[in-house]
Amino acid sequence: MSKDIQQYHDQQMPEDKVICELLYKHICQHLAAAERKVWHAHPVWFLDGNPVVGYSKQKAGIRLMFWSGADFDEDKLAIRGEKFKDASIFYRSATEINPDDIRRWLEKAQVIQWDYKNLVKRKGVLIRIENQA
Repeated sequence: MSKDIQQYHDQQMPEDKVICELLYKHICQHLAAAERKVWHAHPVWFLDGNPVVGYSKQKAGIRLMFWSGADFDEDKLAIRGEKFKDASIFYRSATEINPDDIRRWLEKAQVIQWDYKNLVKRKGVLIRIENQA
């Protein structure tokens, strides 16, 4: 684990830290080749420079967000972004985390991607990335 991500985890309250560490373990297991770093103050994983998944502490709990998750067709990813294609779920306890859900969502995150990496260059227009793994 990078120093920055470890530092992010260490700043969390005990239950939130457990959630973060469990999410980290599952994400790394299923996105082993992805670049991971603290980006915009929270851990994020990237495939070819494109953000695909991350988590952050928010008032409602630990938010697990998939940048292209609105197209995953997953009821549990019910928190939808207003401007982009993101979708999220909040966790308040580590017991709420279902490893099968995480695995399935991470598989979809590798195949279903919108090009956030070039969003500024395209002046806010999102384009679907084709031919993923």
